[in-house]
Amino acid sequence: MAVRIRLARHGRKKAPFYRLVVADSRSPRDGRFIELLGTYDPMTEPAKITVNEERAVYWLTVGATASDTARGLLKKSGVWEKFEAGKKQAE
Repeated sequence: MAVRIRLARHGRKKAPFYRLVVADSRSPRDGRFIELLGTYDPMTEPAKITVNEERAVYWLTVGATASDTARGLLKKSGVWEKFEAGKKQAE
């Protein structure tokens, strides 16, 4: 099973709200997911990002790949650097 960290769109028309989720890559964008990691609200100024850092790093270490947009959000929130630092310590 290929596991990805990606965004699931919620909200209403022209007012999106996204959930950062861990899901099987074959499941629909807004469909079934394994775990909810956080949220992203682009409509606020500045955009609001909340991430459960511990769980996000866990999923990345066990092999989940992040979509391009999710990777960008993880970098902005500082989670990606923690993951990279943990990878270097393990080597």
